[in-house]
Amino acid sequence: MSEEKISPRDALSSLKIGFVGCGRLATALGIALSKIGIRVAAVSSRRSESANKLARTLPGCVAMDAQAVVDVCDLVFITTKDEAIEETVAALKWRTGISVVHCSGATEVAVLDKASRDGATVGGFHPLQSFTDPVAAAHSLLGCTITVEADGWLGEVLNTLVSRLGCRVNRLPAGVRGRYHAAAGYPSQFINVLLREAAEIWASWGGQREDALLAFLPMVRGTLASIEARGLADGMPGPASRGDAKTVAAHVSALGSLHPDVLSFYRMLCSRSVDLAGERKYGLPKDVEERIRMVLTRVDPND
Repeated sequence: MSEEKISPRDALSSLKIGFVGCGRLATALGIALSKIGIRVAAVSSRRSESANKLARTLPGCVAMDAQAVVDVCDLVFITTKDEAIEETVAALKWRTGISVVHCSGATEVAVLDKASRDGATVGGFHPLQSFTDPVAAAHSLLGCTITVEADGWLGEVLNTLVSRLGCRVNRLPAGVRGRYHAAAGYPSQFINVLLREAAEIWASWGGQREDALLAFLPMVRGTLASIEARGLADGMPGPASRGDAKTVAAHVSALGSLHPDVLSFYRMLCSRSVDLAGERKYGLPKDVEERIRMVLTRVDPND
C-alpha cells in the first residue's frame, strides 16, 4: 500500500497487518487489535500449531508461512523471541512499500537492516506490559505505555495505533534500548525478587511464604496508589521516609542473625530510600539522615 495514498488516520482500517511469531505477545496484541476493530490478516510461526491456534482466535485471520505473510501484508510485526529476530528478518524477501516493526524492548531496530536494504520501512513497537497471561494482557493494555521508534509515515501510523489502543506513546531515540529495557525491569520482574526476599525473611521464623504473599500484596497495592497520587518521594512509606533511625537500627539488628547477603541487600535498599526521602517536599533533617546512614554502615549491627 502506498504511503502517499492514505493518511495515518485512515491507514489502520485498511492496512493488511501480519505477525511473524505467534507467542504470548502476538496473541495479546492480536486480540487487542481485534477488540478495536483492526483486522490481523495473516500470522506465521515456526510451529504451525501455534499459528493455527492464533489464527482461529482472530476473525478473518489466516495462518501461512512467513514469506507469504510478508507478501500479502502491508505492516508486519516481528514477534519472535529476541534472539531470533535478526535471523528471521534476514531469511525473508522484503519490498518497497511494506513496513516491518519488531516488538522487542532490548533489541535495537538495526537488526531489521535486511528489510531496510530491501526497501521496507522499519521501526520498533514495544508495549510496557507483562505477557505471562496473554489473554489477560490483551484486556489490560488500556492505559499502558507503548514505546515507538519509527520516523515519518510509519511513526505516525504507530502513534495512531497506540492512541486507538487507549495507550500512551513513549518515543525512543536510537541506541538506548538496552538502558530503556533495563529500566523497565525494575518495576516488573524486580518486584518479584523483592517480594521473594521479603517472603524468605518471613519464613525465617517458620512462617509460610504463601501467607507472606497474601499479607504483602495489599501493601504493594497501597504503595502503588500512594505513588500514583503523590509521586515517588512523597508517596514512599517506611521508617527511612519519616526519619525513624531507631526502627532502621532494629531492622539492621534483627537481620544481622540471618545470611550476610540479607543484611547487605537491606542496607543497600534502605540507603537508596534515604536518598529518595531527601527528595520529599520537606526532605529529611541533615542530622536525622546522618543517624540513619551511621546505623546502616555500622560494622556490628548489635553495637
